Amino acid sequence: MTKNIQDQRLIALLRANSRLPISELARKLGVSRTAAQARLQRLERTGIIKGYTVELSDEYLKGCIKAMVMIKVPPAKRVNIERALSKIPQLITLYSISGNFDMTAVVIAPSVVELDDVIDQIGVLEGVEETQSSVILSTKFER
Repeated sequence: MTKNIQDQRLIALLRANSRLPISELARKLGVSRTAAQARLQRLERTGIIKGYTVELSDEYLKGCIKAMVMIKVPPAKRVNIERALSKIPQLITLYSISGNFDMTAVVIAPSVVELDDVIDQIGVLEGVEETQSSVILSTKFER
């Protein structure tokens, strides 16, 4: 990660709102529009910023159910399982973890029925030895 304080400030601004126009970013950073644009392009070019994403509204998420699904997979099956999991659209994040399980997936679904279906899809993948799910009740903060 970049050590430059201006880069860190720019990244923080973009994490809060990646749609801020360059002119607004420049104003908040106290630099010219050209300097802000150059800094942003350098962060993109060097791969520090690799893309921009959609943040879902609280209103949309209020009607959804989010869960963490812990997954146990033997090392030889890991790549195939990751590939299969990447095709499940309700699975929004996949982490490799240490401990009793090998991966944890964050799943979002509009209903308990659909969440149950997704967890079943994960559990029947060839190579998945065990799953354990926990419904996320609330998010205290997110960065």
